[in-house]
Amino acid sequence: MSRTMWDERYAAEEYVYGTSPNQFFREELAKLAPGRLLLPAEGEGRNSVYAASRGWKVVAFDTSAEGQKKALRLAGQKGVHIQYQVAGYSQVLLPEEHFDCVAMIYTHASASDRTKRHRRMLSSLKEGGTFILEGFSKEQIHNQTGGPRDVAMLFSEEELKFDFQELSELKIWKEEIELQEGPFHNGKASVIRLIGIK
Repeated sequence: MSRTMWDERYAAEEYVYGTSPNQFFREELAKLAPGRLLLPAEGEGRNSVYAASRGWKVVAFDTSAEGQKKALRLAGQKGVHIQYQVAGYSQVLLPEEHFDCVAMIYTHASASDRTKRHRRMLSSLKEGGTFILEGFSKEQIHNQTGGPRDVAMLFSEEELKFDFQELSELKIWKEEIELQEGPFHNGKASVIRLIGIK
């Protein structure tokens, strides 16, 4: 989707993916001591605001100014601070080897951009830092419960293994889950989950 399309989606009064954090992200974050966290393509801020409420110093970015507005409004409502840049993957300013955790939650890209984006996000993770990812698997193309309608933008375990091969203790697995994340992520879904240490 283009920046304009995301702005149009996020301009709705409601939070189109809800205000509660992604369940897998919440579970994995609970295993870590709070530190610096990066959330790419963060949309309306549900994950960043949750993490900030748990003591994390959060940096988020997204191409959508409408998403940023809603994220900052949600942060204000919850009484927390997040740093949120309006930028794409190629423009965002990020320090190298800086974050204790990077979490990519439903951040799909074209096949030609995918590896480059993943490697760029890896470069901002500290040695010993944790990488968390959840996204739709290629089987999700058969469901009408969210995600890109282009199978090349959906993930396979082999693709993610290639992109994140520098991580140790790398675990990648597919799961069938019931999504309840607002009107655009709702119902039976096929997802891929990834955890690794740099």
